[in-house]
Amino acid sequence: MPHIRKKKGVIGILTGGGDVPGLNPAIRAITIRALREGYQVIGLRHGWGGAVELVRDSEADNSDHYLVLTEEIVNKAGRTGGTFLHTSRTHPGHVPKVNVPMHLQDKYHEPMNDFTEEVLKNLGFLGIDYLIPIGGDDTLSYGVRLYQEGVKVVAMPKTMDNDVPGTDYCIGFSTCVTRTIHMTNSLRTSAGSHERFLVLEVFGRYAGFTAMLPTMAGAANRCVIPEHKFDIDRLTELLTHDRQANPSRYSVVLVSEGAMFEGGEMVYQDAEKDAYGHAKLGGIGEMVSAQLKELSPKYNNGKPIDVINQKLGYLVRGGDPDAVDSIVPMAYGNLALDLILKGIHGRLVVLKNGRYDDMPVDVVTSSKKFVNVEKYYNIDRLRPQYKSFEMQPQFIMTSG
Repeated sequence: MPHIRKKKGVIGILTGGGDVPGLNPAIRAITIRALREGYQVIGLRHGWGGAVELVRDSEADNSDHYLVLTEEIVNKAGRTGGTFLHTSRTHPGHVPKVNVPMHLQDKYHEPMNDFTEEVLKNLGFLGIDYLIPIGGDDTLSYGVRLYQEGVKVVAMPKTMDNDVPGTDYCIGFSTCVTRTIHMTNSLRTSAGSHERFLVLEVFGRYAGFTAMLPTMAGAANRCVIPEHKFDIDRLTELLTHDRQANPSRYSVVLVSEGAMFEGGEMVYQDAEKDAYGHAKLGGIGEMVSAQLKELSPKYNNGKPIDVINQKLGYLVRGGDPDAVDSIVPMAYGNLALDLILKGIHGRLVVLKNGRYDDMPVDVVTSSKKFVNVEKYYNIDRLRPQYKSFEMQPQFIMTSG
């Protein structure tokens, strides 16, 4: 309920962008600790959407826009995947006319509208003292905007791609890598039975961590990533050699959804873009598969090699979190409360070199995080490379 204040104040939580395992454990950790420290906790529904669509009227039904959180509510969801607060890719600074809420259509009628004024008023209406957005660089970039507008923000990094700057680890990454390894290994039986190439398309728009780590762990022979445009002829040659060297006569390549052929560009499903300007990727795996089969006779005594093509997609982001994505969100949630209890804000909670810490929140918008190709990727062998593991972060090439 608006304006109900407890001993220390009100904390708001939201989850934006794609769902990942670990979000509900994070919400639970924040809520349990906050309630015990004397705060009220409000969960904003649908990411930034709830902050945009809320009606500032004590008589209005805002149950679809926010939820007052209790231990009972968060304990039920805390061990599960996804986000019970729901999510969206709403960008309050860029709301198209078609998405303007009914009660604000008289005020906002431009083709694209900035709802920051409304968001600030809505946070004030709810009495929110501290806001904890959980998301990737898109969701958190708007958190930076609100911090610059005076909101007390403590942010939490979440994305399977593990590409939020400033942190070695983002919630969801470990489960994604674990699932990728597991499903790749499951598909080996079919690839081996039919003596085929196995091509798996995985998430990774701009950063190739979700292809690199499983390959480094032995799940694939090769991987192609967004940071380096690859030569399909060279990939075919390598995979054919890998297949010939394998007693079961198959080989495996992981293909990041943002990977690009030499001389080409990213492959999109269609031209439609989300609120952050991203068109939906998809199809590079099919294109790689078709060209591998076409080129394979050149390296296989004139005989084509068939291909099993599989897009892992939402299978790696659905379901329950693994151990890391159960433990790290718990730690992140408590780290956020440690900061709030000290009156500190404008920070991003992080893991750096195996230790929990925090960074200025604007690191999200001031830098980018990609695979260091020169250091970690062999552009001739199309696979990870490493010289020494001494003093490397837990996930090796993932420092922000």
